[in-house]
Amino acid sequence: MNKIFLIIGVVIVAILVASSSLFIVDQRQVAVIKTFGEIKSVITEPGLNFNWPLIQTVSTLDKRIQTLDNPSPSAIFTAEKKSLLIDWLVKWQINDARQFIRNNGVEQRNLENRLAAVAQAAFNEEITKHTVRGVLAEERAQIMQNVKTRLESESKPFGIKIVDVRIKRVDFVADVTDSVYKRMTSERRQVANKLRSEGEAIKEQIRADADKQVAVTIAEATLDAQKTKGDADAQATQIYGEAFGRDPRFAQFYRNLQAYRDSFNKKSDVIVMDTSSDFFKAMRGAGSADAPAAIKKK
Repeated sequence: MNKIFLIIGVVIVAILVASSSLFIVDQRQVAVIKTFGEIKSVITEPGLNFNWPLIQTVSTLDKRIQTLDNPSPSAIFTAEKKSLLIDWLVKWQINDARQFIRNNGVEQRNLENRLAAVAQAAFNEEITKHTVRGVLAEERAQIMQNVKTRLESESKPFGIKIVDVRIKRVDFVADVTDSVYKRMTSERRQVANKLRSEGEAIKEQIRADADKQVAVTIAEATLDAQKTKGDADAQATQIYGEAFGRDPRFAQFYRNLQAYRDSFNKKSDVIVMDTSSDFFKAMRGAGSADAPAAIKKK
């Protein structure tokens, strides 16, 4: 019975020793084995590995590409003394685990704090050499390349390599931003006023052309109407002349009726005259000598 307990105890101890001696290195990691605090070996390949418990310790580092964002953008003066807020990022990766741990320990934050200071100093020095226009567009790529070159040189003791440096955003400080916005507003207003004046000129030209076409059309229509009316009046005069020439007495009677119609057109008209005058001779009855024979018969 004692042997069984002994065997079980040995097995448990062996399992505990094995579990504390074996460790797995992930493909995204690099492992550093220390013996009494001194770096003994660095494991970069993934798989199962062994270390001596109580004697050796294992630290793992992330070997993937890391991103350092600008922790606190600050104003930087350009060559023409304009203040800009530069928001940047740095892509970096561990390439020497021994050097990284010697200079930064196993905490990635320690490295990022030091690298951020170096990157900010590099941007400060580089931006002062360029104008606002250059930083915004023309020389932006060159600025990023120059900062990357400087970081590659100054970050060698950190055990890392600089993969990329980028300017994410460029802003003006508050007073400069207001000035820029006012200038942009003024420029846009000038463009709007120019377009508006050009539109008014085009509108007036179109309106003048339309008025001219209307006047010409009306003049031509009036001329055609007057010509048609003249032809009609001539034909009517000719017809009246021919009709009145056949019976002058009827013509005189017809004219008298037209005169009566024109004189008594309105009920409100008041006419004072002698009824025995020649004006009313057509109204004195059918026996009037001036009435046409056809009317007298009626």
